[in-house]
Amino acid sequence: MSKSIFQLVDELPTGGLTISMLNALDFAAPGQWQNITGFVNTIKHVTGESDDSLIQQIGERAIYLYNDKSQGYQTAMWLYQTVDSTDKALGAAALANKLGESVSFLGFLDKLTPKPDKAQTIDLCLKLVAELVAFCQINGIPGDSIGDFVGALGEYSGESMIRMAALVCVDGLIPLGPDFIQKVTSGISNMNPQDLEQNSTFKDMKNAIPGNDTGGKLDFIGQSFDSVKGWMSDLVVSKDLSQQSVLSNLNSFMQIADDKLDYVAAFIDVSTNYYEHTGTQTLARRLVERAFAEL
Repeated sequence: MSKSIFQLVDELPTGGLTISMLNALDFAAPGQWQNITGFVNTIKHVTGESDDSLIQQIGERAIYLYNDKSQGYQTAMWLYQTVDSTDKALGAAALANKLGESVSFLGFLDKLTPKPDKAQTIDLCLKLVAELVAFCQINGIPGDSIGDFVGALGEYSGESMIRMAALVCVDGLIPLGPDFIQKVTSGISNMNPQDLEQNSTFKDMKNAIPGNDTGGKLDFIGQSFDSVKGWMSDLVVSKDLSQQSVLSNLNSFMQIADDKLDYVAAFIDVSTNYYEHTGTQTLARRLVERAFAEL
């Protein structure tokens, strides 16, 4: 990793489209997420400490843990970054919009290419698997521990919870519709290893996915989604999530017609990095909690 954990946390933005989107999705995970940025600020927020000397010790220990290659922290960070590394060139200009400003999509529509359902299914599943494997790396358990992940999912909070809520809303509901869970389940069952091999994100992260070959990795992806679809369904029902409710909340900073939902999904894909942003926050929190406990 080219950047240290304190650099990554210090460079987290306080505004822009990613932050606007996550704030707009608060209705799906009410009160869960605060955009905590800055390494020292994160230490203070997580520990409640204000003593500069202790804060420095916690920070140094957290940096040491992150840099220790025998731990899984850098792999987790790489996974969060990799699943968000689609072409961001189009979104770069739009990201200059400050928090609270609305974005008009008319100038972007001719540059956007909505993904077909198969590609969207793969992307959603790869984000889910990245979450699962990163969870295992952060907690020092085998990367195929689906049961442990599903058990922990019920206790998710903060930036981890808003990340999963965003996955359901902007990678599930908006592009694939209210029956996205059934679509993904069907899509995976009809998928072959070649479909995965053609996906650029899969090519980048395949070595981190459990399985001896692409077929085995496809099986693992299917098992992972199958184990989490109940949790996703419960979230949709309990928060009354729908394409309309998600779009209504996103309209606080985005202006687009209901019949352009596939373009909304494409725009969000190229102009936000919510997985990397909240993943960095999750990783920083876990590092600080462990460093504080070890002092």
